[in-house]
Amino acid sequence: MTAVRPLGPAQRAQAWADLAAGEYEVLVVGGGVTGAGVALDAATRGLKTALVEARDFASGTSSRSSKLFHGGLRYLEQFDFGLVREALHERDLSVNRIAPHLVKPVPFLYPLTHHVWERPYVTAGLALYDGLARLGALSEPMPGQKHLTRTGARRLFPALRPDALVGAVRYYDAQADDARHTLTVALTAAAYGATVLNSAEVVSFTHAGGRVVGARVRDVETGQEVDVRSEVVVNATGVWTDDVQTLVGGRGRFHVRASKGVHIVVPRDRINGETGLILRTEKSVLFVIPWGSHWIVGTTDTDWALDKAHPAASKADIDYILEHVNRVLSVPLTHDDITGVYAGLRPLLSGEEESTSQLSREHAVARPMPGVIAVAGGKYTTYRPMAADAVDAVAEDVTRTVPPSVTENIPLVGAEGYAAMVNSLDGLSERWGIPRFRAEHLLNRFGSQTPEVLALAADDPALLQPVPGAEEYLMVEMVWSATNEGALHLDDLLARRTRISIETAHRGVDSAEAVARVVAPVLGWDAERTASEVDSYRARVEAERRSQEAADDQEADAARVAAPDTRAVAVGRALQ
Repeated sequence: MTAVRPLGPAQRAQAWADLAAGEYEVLVVGGGVTGAGVALDAATRGLKTALVEARDFASGTSSRSSKLFHGGLRYLEQFDFGLVREALHERDLSVNRIAPHLVKPVPFLYPLTHHVWERPYVTAGLALYDGLARLGALSEPMPGQKHLTRTGARRLFPALRPDALVGAVRYYDAQADDARHTLTVALTAAAYGATVLNSAEVVSFTHAGGRVVGARVRDVETGQEVDVRSEVVVNATGVWTDDVQTLVGGRGRFHVRASKGVHIVVPRDRINGETGLILRTEKSVLFVIPWGSHWIVGTTDTDWALDKAHPAASKADIDYILEHVNRVLSVPLTHDDITGVYAGLRPLLSGEEESTSQLSREHAVARPMPGVIAVAGGKYTTYRPMAADAVDAVAEDVTRTVPPSVTENIPLVGAEGYAAMVNSLDGLSERWGIPRFRAEHLLNRFGSQTPEVLALAADDPALLQPVPGAEEYLMVEMVWSATNEGALHLDDLLARRTRISIETAHRGVDSAEAVARVVAPVLGWDAERTASEVDSYRARVEAERRSQEAADDQEADAARVAAPDTRAVAVGRALQ
Protein backbone atom coordinates (compact mmCIF):
# COMPACT_ATOMS: atom_id res chain seq x y z
CA MET A 1 0.00 0.00 0.00
CA THR A 2 1.18 3.53 -0.66
CA ALA A 3 2.00 5.80 2.27
CA VAL A 4 -1.00 6.98 4.27
CA ARG A 5 -1.76 10.62 3.54
CA PRO A 6 -2.80 12.57 6.62
CA LEU A 7 -5.91 14.71 6.41
CA GLY A 8 -4.83 17.72 8.46
CA PRO A 9 -5.02 21.51 7.98
CA ALA A 10 -1.98 21.66 5.65
CA GLN A 11 -3.24 18.79 3.51
CA ARG A 12 -6.69 20.38 3.40
CA ALA A 13 -5.27 23.58 1.93
CA GLN A 14 -3.36 21.57 -0.67
CA ALA A 15 -6.48 19.54 -1.51
CA TRP A 16 -8.42 22.73 -2.26
CA ALA A 17 -5.61 23.90 -4.54
CA ASP A 18 -5.64 20.53 -6.29
CA LEU A 19 -9.40 20.64 -6.66
CA ALA A 20 -9.31 24.04 -8.35
CA ALA A 21 -6.36 23.27 -10.63
CA GLY A 22 -6.94 19.67 -11.57
CA GLU A 23 -9.12 17.89 -14.05
CA TYR A 24 -10.64 14.73 -12.64
CA GLU A 25 -12.06 11.66 -14.21
CA VAL A 26 -14.41 11.03 -11.27
CA LEU A 27 -15.92 13.53 -8.83
CA VAL A 28 -17.78 11.76 -6.02
CA VAL A 29 -20.40 13.77 -4.15
CA GLY A 30 -21.15 12.40 -0.68
CA GLY A 31 -18.80 11.28 2.10
CA GLY A 32 -20.82 8.45 3.62
CA VAL A 33 -19.66 4.86 3.31
CA THR A 34 -20.97 4.53 -0.26
CA GLY A 35 -19.26 7.68 -1.50
CA ALA A 36 -16.04 6.81 0.31
CA GLY A 37 -16.27 3.33 -1.19
CA VAL A 38 -16.74 4.75 -4.69
CA ALA A 39 -13.70 7.00 -4.22
CA LEU A 40 -11.60 4.05 -3.07
CA ASP A 41 -12.78 1.81 -5.90
CA ALA A 42 -12.15 4.48 -8.52
CA ALA A 43 -8.73 5.44 -7.15
CA THR A 44 -7.57 1.82 -7.02
CA ARG A 45 -8.59 1.40 -10.67
CA GLY A 46 -6.22 4.22 -11.57
CA LEU A 47 -8.87 6.91 -12.08
CA LYS A 48 -8.06 10.46 -11.00
CA THR A 49 -10.65 10.89 -8.27
CA ALA A 50 -11.99 13.56 -5.93
CA LEU A 51 -14.45 13.10 -3.06
CA VAL A 52 -16.36 16.04 -1.58
CA GLU A 53 -18.64 15.97 1.45
CA ALA A 54 -20.72 18.98 2.49
CA ARG A 55 -20.54 18.21 6.19
CA ASP A 56 -18.26 15.62 7.80
CA PHE A 57 -17.39 12.10 6.71
CA ALA A 58 -20.16 9.75 7.88
CA SER A 59 -22.14 12.66 9.35
CA GLY A 60 -25.39 11.28 7.93
CA THR A 61 -26.60 7.70 7.82
CA SER A 62 -23.12 6.20 8.03
CA SER A 63 -22.57 7.20 11.65
CA ARG A 64 -26.09 6.35 12.84
CA SER A 65 -26.64 2.71 11.92
CA SER A 66 -27.05 -0.31 14.19
CA LYS A 67 -23.27 -0.72 13.82
CA LEU A 68 -23.68 -4.23 12.47
CA PHE A 69 -21.79 -5.90 9.64
CA HIS A 70 -24.36 -8.58 8.96
CA GLY A 71 -26.09 -10.58 6.29
CA GLY A 72 -29.55 -9.41 7.30
CA LEU A 73 -31.17 -12.52 8.74
CA ARG A 74 -34.67 -11.07 8.34
CA TYR A 75 -34.23 -10.70 4.57
CA LEU A 76 -34.32 -14.49 4.22
CA GLU A 77 -38.03 -14.28 5.06
CA GLN A 78 -38.40 -11.89 2.12
CA PHE A 79 -36.60 -14.45 -0.10
CA ASP A 80 -33.80 -11.92 -0.70
CA PHE A 81 -31.22 -14.70 -0.86
CA GLY A 82 -28.93 -12.82 -3.24
CA LEU A 83 -28.74 -9.81 -0.93
CA VAL A 84 -28.06 -11.98 2.12
CA ARG A 85 -25.36 -13.97 0.31
CA GLU A 86 -23.67 -10.79 -0.89
CA ALA A 87 -23.77 -9.23 2.58
CA LEU A 88 -22.39 -12.37 4.24
CA HIS A 89 -19.53 -12.44 1.73
CA GLU A 90 -18.75 -8.81 2.56
CA ARG A 91 -18.88 -9.62 6.27
CA ASP A 92 -16.36 -12.39 5.71
CA LEU A 93 -14.07 -10.15 3.65
CA SER A 94 -14.08 -7.37 6.25
CA VAL A 95 -13.53 -9.63 9.26
CA ASN A 96 -10.72 -11.60 7.66
CA ARG A 97 -9.01 -9.38 5.09
CA ILE A 98 -10.19 -5.82 4.52
CA ALA A 99 -10.74 -4.48 8.05
CA PRO A 100 -10.01 -7.04 10.81
CA HIS A 101 -9.09 -4.22 13.19
CA LEU A 102 -12.53 -2.62 12.81
CA VAL A 103 -15.03 -5.41 12.07
CA LYS A 104 -15.41 -8.02 14.81
CA PRO A 105 -17.55 -11.15 15.29
CA VAL A 106 -20.31 -10.92 17.90
CA PRO A 107 -22.66 -13.67 19.15
CA PHE A 108 -26.43 -13.19 19.23
CA LEU A 109 -29.27 -15.05 20.89
CA TYR A 110 -32.49 -15.60 19.00
CA PRO A 111 -35.07 -16.26 21.77
CA LEU A 112 -37.82 -18.74 20.88
CA THR A 113 -41.30 -17.98 22.16
CA HIS A 114 -43.35 -20.85 20.72
CA HIS A 115 -43.15 -24.56 21.26
CA VAL A 116 -43.07 -27.18 18.49
CA TRP A 117 -42.98 -25.17 15.24
CA GLU A 118 -40.63 -22.24 15.91
CA ARG A 119 -37.39 -24.10 16.61
CA PRO A 120 -37.35 -26.05 13.31
CA TYR A 121 -38.39 -22.88 11.46
CA VAL A 122 -35.54 -20.83 12.96
CA THR A 123 -33.14 -23.74 12.60
CA ALA A 124 -33.83 -23.92 8.88
CA GLY A 125 -33.32 -20.17 8.47
CA LEU A 126 -30.07 -20.09 10.42
CA ALA A 127 -28.81 -23.22 8.65
CA LEU A 128 -29.33 -21.40 5.36
CA TYR A 129 -27.70 -18.27 6.81
CA ASP A 130 -24.64 -20.21 8.00
CA GLY A 131 -24.52 -22.17 4.75
CA LEU A 132 -24.53 -19.02 2.64
CA ALA A 133 -21.75 -17.63 4.85
CA ARG A 134 -19.60 -20.70 4.21
CA LEU A 135 -19.78 -20.43 0.43
CA GLY A 136 -16.31 -19.30 -0.60
CA ALA A 137 -15.32 -18.33 2.96
CA LEU A 138 -11.79 -16.96 3.23
CA SER A 139 -10.94 -18.82 6.42
CA GLU A 140 -12.54 -20.83 9.19
CA PRO A 141 -16.09 -19.45 9.30
CA MET A 142 -17.77 -18.09 12.41
CA PRO A 143 -19.29 -20.73 14.71
CA GLY A 144 -22.56 -22.20 13.49
CA GLN A 145 -25.85 -22.08 15.32
CA LYS A 146 -26.12 -23.62 18.75
CA HIS A 147 -29.42 -24.68 20.30
CA LEU A 148 -30.15 -23.82 23.91
CA THR A 149 -32.84 -24.65 26.40
CA ARG A 150 -34.47 -21.83 28.32
CA THR A 151 -32.06 -22.49 31.21
CA GLY A 152 -29.07 -22.53 28.89
CA ALA A 153 -30.15 -19.30 27.22
CA ARG A 154 -30.57 -17.59 30.58
CA ARG A 155 -27.07 -18.66 31.61
CA LEU A 156 -25.79 -16.65 28.66
CA PHE A 157 -28.30 -13.86 29.19
CA PRO A 158 -29.52 -13.80 32.81
CA ALA A 159 -31.43 -10.56 32.19
CA LEU A 160 -34.09 -12.44 30.20
CA ARG A 161 -37.39 -13.02 31.96
CA PRO A 162 -38.09 -16.74 32.38
CA ASP A 163 -41.50 -16.34 30.75
CA ALA A 164 -40.05 -14.43 27.77
CA LEU A 165 -38.73 -17.53 26.01
CA VAL A 166 -39.02 -21.30 25.78
CA GLY A 167 -35.50 -21.72 24.43
CA ALA A 168 -33.07 -19.97 22.11
CA VAL A 169 -30.58 -20.36 19.28
CA ARG A 170 -27.18 -18.70 19.35
CA TYR A 171 -25.61 -17.54 16.09
CA TYR A 172 -22.84 -15.14 15.03
CA ASP A 173 -22.68 -11.91 13.07
CA ALA A 174 -20.26 -8.97 13.16
CA GLN A 175 -20.17 -5.32 14.18
CA ALA A 176 -18.11 -2.18 13.62
CA ASP A 177 -17.99 1.46 14.64
CA ASP A 178 -19.65 2.73 11.47
CA ALA A 179 -18.28 6.28 11.63
CA ARG A 180 -14.70 5.11 12.13
CA HIS A 181 -15.07 2.50 9.42
CA THR A 182 -16.39 5.05 6.91
CA LEU A 183 -13.61 7.47 7.79
CA THR A 184 -11.06 4.69 7.29
CA VAL A 185 -12.46 3.91 3.84
CA ALA A 186 -12.04 7.62 2.95
CA LEU A 187 -8.50 7.65 4.38
CA THR A 188 -7.68 4.59 2.29
CA ALA A 189 -9.00 6.32 -0.83
CA ALA A 190 -6.71 9.26 -0.04
CA ALA A 191 -3.78 6.87 0.43
CA TYR A 192 -4.35 5.66 -3.12
CA GLY A 193 -4.32 9.17 -4.52
CA ALA A 194 -7.89 10.47 -4.24
CA THR A 195 -8.39 14.11 -3.28
CA VAL A 196 -10.65 13.88 -0.22
CA LEU A 197 -12.40 16.86 1.39
CA ASN A 198 -15.08 17.37 4.01
CA SER A 199 -16.88 20.70 4.53
CA ALA A 200 -16.94 20.91 0.73
CA GLU A 201 -20.45 21.50 -0.61
CA VAL A 202 -21.53 21.22 -4.24
CA VAL A 203 -23.61 24.31 -4.99
CA SER A 204 -24.16 23.80 -8.73
CA PHE A 205 -23.23 21.59 -11.65
CA THR A 206 -21.49 22.60 -14.85
CA HIS A 207 -23.08 21.58 -18.16
CA ALA A 208 -21.63 21.50 -21.67
CA GLY A 209 -23.05 19.91 -24.78
CA GLY A 210 -25.93 18.29 -22.93
CA ARG A 211 -23.77 16.58 -20.29
CA VAL A 212 -22.44 17.39 -16.84
CA VAL A 213 -18.72 18.21 -16.93
CA GLY A 214 -18.06 19.24 -13.35
CA ALA A 215 -19.36 21.13 -10.36
CA ARG A 216 -18.91 24.31 -8.38
CA VAL A 217 -17.81 23.47 -4.84
CA ARG A 218 -17.94 25.78 -1.83
CA ASP A 219 -15.59 25.57 1.13
CA VAL A 220 -18.06 25.50 4.01
CA GLU A 221 -15.35 26.77 6.37
CA THR A 222 -14.42 29.90 4.37
CA GLY A 223 -17.23 30.47 1.87
CA GLN A 224 -14.81 30.41 -1.07
CA GLU A 225 -15.86 28.54 -4.22
CA VAL A 226 -13.95 26.68 -6.93
CA ASP A 227 -14.96 25.12 -10.23
CA VAL A 228 -14.04 21.44 -10.49
CA ARG A 229 -13.76 19.78 -13.88
CA SER A 230 -14.63 16.10 -14.08
CA GLU A 231 -15.54 13.63 -16.81
CA VAL A 232 -18.12 11.96 -14.56
CA VAL A 233 -19.90 12.98 -11.36
CA VAL A 234 -21.14 10.27 -9.00
CA ASN A 235 -24.13 11.14 -6.83
CA ALA A 236 -23.63 9.04 -3.67
CA THR A 237 -25.55 11.23 -1.25
CA GLY A 238 -27.94 8.71 0.29
CA VAL A 239 -31.12 10.37 1.50
CA TRP A 240 -30.07 13.56 -0.37
CA THR A 241 -30.01 11.71 -3.72
CA ASP A 242 -33.19 13.38 -5.03
CA ASP A 243 -32.04 16.83 -3.83
CA VAL A 244 -28.75 16.52 -5.69
CA GLN A 245 -30.56 15.25 -8.79
CA THR A 246 -32.76 18.36 -8.67
CA LEU A 247 -29.59 20.47 -8.53
CA VAL A 248 -28.22 18.58 -11.53
CA GLY A 249 -31.47 19.09 -13.45
CA GLY A 250 -33.63 16.59 -15.29
CA ARG A 251 -35.43 13.59 -13.88
CA GLY A 252 -33.81 10.88 -11.83
CA ARG A 253 -34.17 7.18 -12.65
CA PHE A 254 -35.23 6.27 -9.12
CA HIS A 255 -36.35 7.96 -5.92
CA VAL A 256 -35.11 7.54 -2.38
CA ARG A 257 -37.31 7.54 0.72
CA ALA A 258 -35.91 8.29 4.15
CA SER A 259 -36.77 5.86 6.93
CA LYS A 260 -35.87 6.95 10.45
CA GLY A 261 -34.16 4.48 12.73
CA VAL A 262 -33.67 5.38 16.39
CA HIS A 263 -31.32 3.66 18.86
CA ILE A 264 -30.72 4.13 22.56
CA VAL A 265 -27.46 3.47 24.39
CA VAL A 266 -27.38 2.19 27.98
CA PRO A 267 -24.50 1.20 30.30
CA ARG A 268 -23.44 -2.45 30.17
CA ASP A 269 -24.40 -3.08 33.80
CA ARG A 270 -28.06 -2.24 33.10
CA ILE A 271 -28.51 -5.51 31.18
CA ASN A 272 -26.94 -8.73 32.44
CA GLY A 273 -25.92 -10.66 29.34
CA GLU A 274 -22.93 -12.04 27.45
CA THR A 275 -24.33 -11.95 23.90
CA GLY A 276 -26.49 -9.75 21.74
CA LEU A 277 -30.21 -10.32 21.27
CA ILE A 278 -32.38 -10.23 18.18
CA LEU A 279 -36.07 -9.81 18.98
CA ARG A 280 -39.02 -9.93 16.61
CA THR A 281 -41.51 -7.07 16.76
CA GLU A 282 -44.81 -6.55 14.97
CA LYS A 283 -43.02 -4.31 12.43
CA SER A 284 -39.46 -5.56 12.11
CA VAL A 285 -36.73 -6.68 14.50
CA LEU A 286 -35.15 -5.15 17.60
CA PHE A 287 -31.47 -5.64 18.39
CA VAL A 288 -29.75 -5.51 21.76
CA ILE A 289 -26.10 -5.19 20.78
CA PRO A 290 -22.99 -5.32 23.00
CA TRP A 291 -21.00 -2.11 22.49
CA GLY A 292 -17.90 -1.99 24.66
CA SER A 293 -19.03 -0.86 28.09
CA HIS A 294 -22.53 -0.20 26.75
CA TRP A 295 -25.46 -1.75 24.93
CA ILE A 296 -27.08 -0.36 21.80
CA VAL A 297 -30.82 -1.07 21.60
CA GLY A 298 -32.86 -0.42 18.48
CA THR A 299 -34.23 0.26 16.01
CA THR A 300 -37.40 1.94 14.81
CA ASP A 301 -38.52 2.11 11.19
CA THR A 302 -40.74 5.08 10.29
CA ASP A 303 -41.04 7.56 7.43
CA TRP A 304 -39.17 10.84 7.83
CA ALA A 305 -39.80 13.91 5.68
CA LEU A 306 -38.28 16.65 7.88
CA ASP A 307 -34.71 17.92 8.34
CA LYS A 308 -32.30 15.38 6.83
CA ALA A 309 -29.10 16.70 8.36
CA HIS A 310 -30.35 16.40 11.92
CA PRO A 311 -33.04 13.69 12.20
CA ALA A 312 -34.54 13.84 15.66
CA ALA A 313 -35.63 11.08 18.01
CA SER A 314 -38.87 11.83 19.83
CA LYS A 315 -40.11 10.54 23.16
CA ALA A 316 -42.49 8.29 21.21
CA ASP A 317 -39.51 6.65 19.47
CA ILE A 318 -37.70 6.06 22.74
CA ASP A 319 -40.85 4.77 24.44
CA TYR A 320 -41.35 2.31 21.57
CA ILE A 321 -37.86 0.87 22.06
CA LEU A 322 -38.22 0.68 25.83
CA GLU A 323 -41.63 -0.96 25.58
CA HIS A 324 -40.39 -3.70 23.27
CA VAL A 325 -37.11 -4.47 24.99
CA ASN A 326 -38.75 -4.46 28.42
CA ARG A 327 -41.09 -7.24 27.32
CA VAL A 328 -38.16 -9.64 27.67
CA LEU A 329 -36.07 -8.09 30.48
CA SER A 330 -36.50 -9.10 34.11
CA VAL A 331 -35.32 -5.64 35.24
CA PRO A 332 -36.92 -3.08 32.92
CA LEU A 333 -34.95 -0.20 31.45
CA THR A 334 -36.13 3.33 32.17
CA HIS A 335 -35.43 6.72 30.64
CA ASP A 336 -32.97 7.34 33.48
CA ASP A 337 -30.83 4.41 32.30
CA ILE A 338 -30.22 5.96 28.89
CA THR A 339 -26.83 7.59 28.29
CA GLY A 340 -27.26 8.29 24.59
CA VAL A 341 -29.83 8.43 21.81
CA TYR A 342 -29.24 8.74 18.10
CA ALA A 343 -31.44 8.86 15.03
CA GLY A 344 -30.39 8.02 11.48
CA LEU A 345 -32.08 7.89 8.09
CA ARG A 346 -31.99 4.81 5.87
CA PRO A 347 -31.94 5.65 2.14
CA LEU A 348 -34.51 3.20 0.77
CA LEU A 349 -35.36 2.89 -2.89
CA SER A 350 -38.96 3.99 -3.26
CA GLY A 351 -41.44 1.37 -4.36
CA GLU A 352 -45.11 0.55 -4.38
CA GLU A 353 -45.14 -0.83 -0.85
CA GLU A 354 -46.04 1.84 1.68
CA SER A 355 -44.23 0.36 4.69
CA THR A 356 -40.58 1.39 4.81
CA SER A 357 -39.75 -1.85 6.62
CA GLN A 358 -40.80 -3.72 3.47
CA LEU A 359 -38.87 -1.61 0.96
CA SER A 360 -35.95 -3.37 -0.71
CA ARG A 361 -32.45 -3.04 0.70
CA GLU A 362 -31.07 -3.76 -2.77
CA HIS A 363 -29.07 -0.96 -4.32
CA ALA A 364 -29.48 0.65 -7.71
CA VAL A 365 -27.11 2.39 -10.11
CA ALA A 366 -28.42 4.68 -12.85
CA ARG A 367 -27.25 7.25 -15.39
CA PRO A 368 -29.92 9.98 -15.10
CA MET A 369 -28.11 12.11 -17.68
CA PRO A 370 -24.78 12.04 -19.53
CA GLY A 371 -21.89 12.63 -17.15
CA VAL A 372 -23.82 11.66 -13.99
CA ILE A 373 -24.01 8.32 -12.21
CA ALA A 374 -26.34 7.89 -9.22
CA VAL A 375 -26.01 5.07 -6.69
CA ALA A 376 -28.43 4.59 -3.81
CA GLY A 377 -30.17 2.07 -1.57
CA GLY A 378 -28.36 -0.97 -0.24
CA LYS A 379 -27.06 -1.84 3.21
CA TYR A 380 -24.03 -0.54 5.04
CA THR A 381 -22.46 -3.99 4.85
CA THR A 382 -22.64 -4.07 1.04
CA TYR A 383 -21.01 -0.69 0.47
CA ARG A 384 -18.09 -2.23 -1.45
CA PRO A 385 -20.10 -4.00 -4.21
CA MET A 386 -22.32 -0.91 -4.44
CA ALA A 387 -19.22 1.16 -5.07
CA ALA A 388 -17.86 -1.34 -7.59
CA ASP A 389 -21.13 -1.29 -9.54
CA ALA A 390 -21.09 2.52 -9.59
CA VAL A 391 -17.53 2.64 -10.92
CA ASP A 392 -18.40 -0.01 -13.51
CA ALA A 393 -21.01 2.48 -14.74
CA VAL A 394 -18.45 5.29 -14.61
CA ALA A 395 -16.17 3.19 -16.82
CA GLU A 396 -18.66 3.48 -19.66
CA ASP A 397 -18.46 7.27 -19.56
CA VAL A 398 -14.74 8.02 -19.20
CA THR A 399 -12.47 8.30 -22.19
CA ARG A 400 -10.04 5.49 -21.37
CA THR A 401 -10.27 1.82 -20.57
CA VAL A 402 -10.92 1.13 -16.88
CA PRO A 403 -9.75 -2.14 -15.28
CA PRO A 404 -12.04 -4.24 -13.04
CA SER A 405 -12.53 -3.53 -9.34
CA VAL A 406 -9.77 -4.71 -7.00
CA THR A 407 -11.12 -3.53 -3.64
CA GLU A 408 -11.86 -7.10 -2.57
CA ASN A 409 -8.10 -7.38 -2.09
CA ILE A 410 -7.37 -3.90 -0.70
CA PRO A 411 -6.97 -3.78 3.11
CA LEU A 412 -8.13 -0.55 4.71
CA VAL A 413 -5.67 1.74 6.46
CA GLY A 414 -4.55 0.05 9.69
CA ALA A 415 -5.29 -3.50 8.55
CA GLU A 416 -1.83 -4.38 7.24
CA GLY A 417 0.30 -5.55 10.14
CA TYR A 418 -2.64 -5.62 12.53
CA ALA A 419 -2.34 -9.35 13.35
CA ALA A 420 1.34 -8.97 14.24
CA MET A 421 0.57 -5.97 16.42
CA VAL A 422 -2.08 -7.92 18.31
CA ASN A 423 0.71 -10.32 19.27
CA SER A 424 2.79 -7.36 20.49
CA LEU A 425 0.18 -5.74 22.71
CA ASP A 426 2.19 -6.22 25.88
CA GLY A 427 5.22 -4.53 24.32
CA LEU A 428 3.08 -1.64 23.10
CA SER A 429 1.61 -1.24 26.56
CA GLU A 430 5.03 -1.25 28.23
CA ARG A 431 6.58 1.10 25.66
CA TRP A 432 4.02 3.81 26.32
CA GLY A 433 3.22 3.09 29.94
CA ILE A 434 -0.47 2.54 29.33
CA PRO A 435 -2.61 -0.37 30.55
CA ARG A 436 -2.99 -3.28 28.17
CA PHE A 437 -6.74 -2.66 27.83
CA ARG A 438 -6.04 0.86 26.57
CA ALA A 439 -3.53 -0.40 24.03
CA GLU A 440 -6.09 -2.95 22.83
CA HIS A 441 -8.77 -0.26 22.60
CA LEU A 442 -6.49 1.87 20.43
CA LEU A 443 -5.53 -1.09 18.27
CA ASN A 444 -9.19 -1.82 17.55
CA ARG A 445 -9.69 1.78 16.43
CA PHE A 446 -6.47 2.57 14.56
CA GLY A 447 -5.01 -0.85 13.78
CA SER A 448 -1.36 -0.80 12.79
CA GLN A 449 -1.36 3.02 12.93
CA THR A 450 -1.56 2.82 16.74
CA PRO A 451 2.19 3.43 17.30
CA GLU A 452 1.97 6.56 15.13
CA VAL A 453 -1.01 7.78 17.17
CA LEU A 454 0.86 7.25 20.42
CA ALA A 455 4.00 8.88 19.02
CA LEU A 456 2.21 12.24 19.18
CA ALA A 457 2.60 11.95 22.96
CA ALA A 458 6.39 11.46 22.81
CA ASP A 459 7.02 15.13 23.67
CA ASP A 460 3.83 15.63 25.65
CA PRO A 461 3.04 12.69 27.97
CA ALA A 462 -0.08 14.54 29.16
CA LEU A 463 -1.70 13.43 25.91
CA LEU A 464 -1.73 9.88 27.28
CA GLN A 465 -4.23 10.95 29.93
CA PRO A 466 -7.91 10.01 29.53
CA VAL A 467 -10.34 12.54 28.12
CA PRO A 468 -12.07 14.25 31.07
CA GLY A 469 -15.52 12.77 31.46
CA ALA A 470 -14.83 10.05 28.88
CA GLU A 471 -12.28 7.70 30.38
CA GLU A 472 -12.36 5.21 27.50
CA TYR A 473 -10.52 7.63 25.20
CA LEU A 474 -7.11 9.31 25.44
CA MET A 475 -6.37 12.95 24.66
CA VAL A 476 -3.83 11.85 22.06
CA GLU A 477 -6.68 10.43 19.98
CA MET A 478 -8.19 13.90 19.75
CA VAL A 479 -4.96 15.45 18.52
CA TRP A 480 -4.49 12.61 16.00
CA SER A 481 -8.01 13.16 14.63
CA ALA A 482 -7.29 16.85 14.13
CA THR A 483 -3.87 16.32 12.53
CA ASN A 484 -4.57 13.19 10.46
CA GLU A 485 -8.30 12.49 10.13
CA GLY A 486 -9.88 15.67 8.85
CA ALA A 487 -11.70 16.71 12.05
CA LEU A 488 -12.58 20.40 11.77
CA HIS A 489 -15.08 20.94 14.59
CA LEU A 490 -15.64 19.79 18.14
CA ASP A 491 -18.74 17.93 16.95
CA ASP A 492 -16.57 15.91 14.54
CA LEU A 493 -14.40 14.78 17.45
CA LEU A 494 -17.06 13.98 20.04
CA ALA A 495 -19.73 12.51 17.76
CA ARG A 496 -17.79 10.66 15.04
CA ARG A 497 -14.01 10.37 15.60
CA THR A 498 -15.04 9.12 19.03
CA ARG A 499 -18.55 8.20 20.22
CA ILE A 500 -18.46 10.27 23.41
CA SER A 501 -21.70 11.99 22.42
CA ILE A 502 -23.68 8.75 22.89
CA GLU A 503 -21.52 6.88 25.40
CA THR A 504 -21.63 9.32 28.31
CA ALA A 505 -24.57 10.55 30.33
CA HIS A 506 -23.39 14.15 29.83
CA ARG A 507 -23.20 13.42 26.07
CA GLY A 508 -19.80 15.05 25.74
CA VAL A 509 -20.58 18.34 27.47
CA ASP A 510 -18.15 17.60 30.32
CA SER A 511 -15.42 16.75 27.82
CA ALA A 512 -15.97 19.58 25.37
CA GLU A 513 -13.80 22.30 26.86
CA ALA A 514 -10.75 20.11 27.47
CA VAL A 515 -10.93 18.60 23.99
CA ALA A 516 -11.38 22.01 22.35
CA ARG A 517 -8.33 23.36 24.17
CA VAL A 518 -6.07 20.46 23.16
CA VAL A 519 -6.93 20.65 19.44
CA ALA A 520 -7.06 24.46 19.23
CA PRO A 521 -3.33 24.87 18.37
CA VAL A 522 -3.59 22.24 15.61
CA LEU A 523 -6.72 23.72 14.04
CA GLY A 524 -5.65 27.35 14.51
CA TRP A 525 -8.44 28.28 16.90
CA ASP A 526 -8.03 31.40 19.02
CA ALA A 527 -9.76 31.78 22.39
CA GLU A 528 -12.93 33.17 20.81
CA ARG A 529 -13.19 30.33 18.28
CA THR A 530 -12.50 27.74 20.98
CA ALA A 531 -15.30 29.13 23.16
CA SER A 532 -17.63 29.25 20.16
CA GLU A 533 -17.01 25.57 19.38
CA VAL A 534 -17.77 24.61 22.99
CA ASP A 535 -20.91 26.75 23.07
CA SER A 536 -22.14 25.31 19.76
CA TYR A 537 -21.61 21.77 20.95
CA ARG A 538 -23.45 22.41 24.21
CA ALA A 539 -26.33 23.94 22.26
CA ARG A 540 -26.47 20.85 20.04
CA VAL A 541 -26.69 18.55 23.05
CA GLU A 542 -29.36 20.67 24.70
CA ALA A 543 -31.41 20.71 21.49
CA GLU A 544 -31.15 16.94 21.19
CA ARG A 545 -32.29 16.49 24.79
CA ARG A 546 -35.29 18.72 24.16
CA SER A 547 -36.17 16.87 20.98
CA GLN A 548 -36.11 13.56 22.85
CA GLU A 549 -38.75 14.88 25.24
CA ALA A 550 -41.03 15.97 22.38
CA ALA A 551 -44.22 14.04 21.72
CA ASP A 552 -43.87 13.49 17.98
CA ASP A 553 -41.62 14.01 14.96
CA GLN A 554 -42.77 17.55 14.21
CA GLU A 555 -42.07 18.79 17.73
CA ALA A 556 -38.79 16.88 17.91
CA ASP A 557 -37.62 18.32 14.60
CA ALA A 558 -38.47 21.86 15.66
CA ALA A 559 -36.51 21.44 18.89
CA ARG A 560 -33.47 19.93 17.17
CA VAL A 561 -33.09 22.42 14.32
CA ALA A 562 -33.30 25.31 16.79
CA ALA A 563 -29.64 24.71 17.70
CA PRO A 564 -27.09 26.63 15.62
CA ASP A 565 -25.38 24.45 13.02
CA THR A 566 -21.60 24.41 13.62
CA ARG A 567 -20.76 24.48 9.93
CA ALA A 568 -23.24 27.26 9.20
CA VAL A 569 -21.65 29.23 12.03
CA ALA A 570 -18.25 28.62 10.44
CA VAL A 571 -19.42 30.10 7.13
CA GLY A 572 -20.91 33.13 8.85
CA ARG A 573 -17.66 33.68 10.73
CA ALA A 574 -15.58 33.33 7.56
CA LEU A 575 -17.71 35.80 5.61
CA GLN A 576 -17.65 38.52 8.29
